Formats: sequence, structure tokens, C-alpha cells
Amino acid sequence: MSTGKKIGIVEDDPELGPLTRDLLIREGFDAYLAHDGRELDRLLRSETIDLILLDLMLPGEDGLSICRRLRATRQTPILMLTAKSDDIDKIIGLEVGADDYLTKPFNPRELIARIRAILRRSDTAPKLTQRCVAFDGFVADLNSMQVTKNGDEVTMTSGEFALLKVFLDHPGRVLSRDLLMDESQNRNTDSFDRTVDVQISRLRAKLGDTPHRSSIIKTVRNAGYIFTADVRPV
Repeated sequence: MSTGKKIGIVEDDPELGPLTRDLLIREGFDAYLAHDGRELDRLLRSETIDLILLDLMLPGEDGLSICRRLRATRQTPILMLTAKSDDIDKIIGLEVGADDYLTKPFNPRELIARIRAILRRSDTAPKLTQRCVAFDGFVADLNSMQVTKNGDEVTMTSGEFALLKVFLDHPGRVLSRDLLMDESQNRNTDSFDRTVDVQISRLRAKLGDTPHRSSIIKTVRNAGYIFTADVRPV
């Protein structure tokens, strides 16, 4: 059964690329294969892609550079694939805007599960009722996944917005890293503590917090994080 979702695969491996495309097609996705950044750009001009499966090591422009460039203009979810086991590559991928990562070689069933989890988070299908809340000068539409401040849109990835929503649902409450990962559907089988720290760092930057002045999301030593702003419906 078709999901109606379009997945762009950026992979230069002549065997893995077609195999991944065929796997996604069997799972009901419309899958498109690009071998490098230029082919991805052409694909994005011709198709409305719902998620990008992006390899880290590519000829020419590498995956980190592509991810950083796309994030400047697009909110399309990105699942990064890396053959490297070093945690630093995963952290950098999250810092430049990837929604999730998966280390190669990967289990096909885990890949599909990751893709479906990200798509659930980023599903922006219109709903009959809008739920908007305001906090510290921001307005967040929890259904359309849009955040504005003074009428200007604040661009966020689906992962950043999912974390923000957890905080907005629990203002004034200390939230552990495990709870944040579970409720934002970002629980990975190989999660490490810094994953959520990196994503919160990115979210803080979008909200105007700085490393030396965190006024909205505060760290509670040995406990987690707390959202300090007043949250009210609008």
C-alpha cells in the first residue's frame, strides 16, 4: 500500500543506492535516487520531497555541507547515513540540522522505522482545530509546526519542533533527557547522552538563548532541563 510519501536518497554507492530505493518502494514510498548534491538539487526542483536520506561521504560536496546548505532554505526532514562510528560525526550532523542519523551498515527494518518516526513528527496535514500557544514573545502553532516571533517565522527542523512541543506541554517542570527523547519520538537504539544536548543547544539558539544566558530553557544539573517561560493559549 502506498504511503504517498516521497523519499529522496542521496547515495553514491552503486549497490547500496538501488537496494535502498527498492526497499523503500516495497514499503510503499515513492523513492528517488540521487548520486550527489547536484542531482539532489535537480530532484528538489522537480519533486516535493517529504524526507531526504543523506549519505555523509559523497563525491564533491559532502553530506554535512549539503545538510547545512539545505537548512538555510528548507525544513525538509533529513536522516543522515554515516559509515563512521565516531560520535563526533553524529554530533556534527545534528548540529548542522539533521533530524536523525543511522550508522552503516544498518538493519533495513530499523531504517524504515526511523523514516516512519521522522515522517510522523513532520506530518503537517491540516487539522480542523488549530492549537496555538504563546511564550516569551513567540507564537507556536502546534498543528502546522510553525513558530513566529513578531510576525517573522522562526525556521525549525521537525526534531527541534518536537522537542519544543514537549517543553510547551510541560512548562515549569524538570524534564530528564530520557523523557525528552521518548516524548519527542527521538529514542534511537544507539542513543547517547549528547544527542538531546545538541538538539536542545540548537533549539536554544532559535529561541534567542545563548551559552551564557539561557533564559527560556535552563539546565538543571544532574536532572535535565526546565522550560521557564510562561505558556498561554492564544
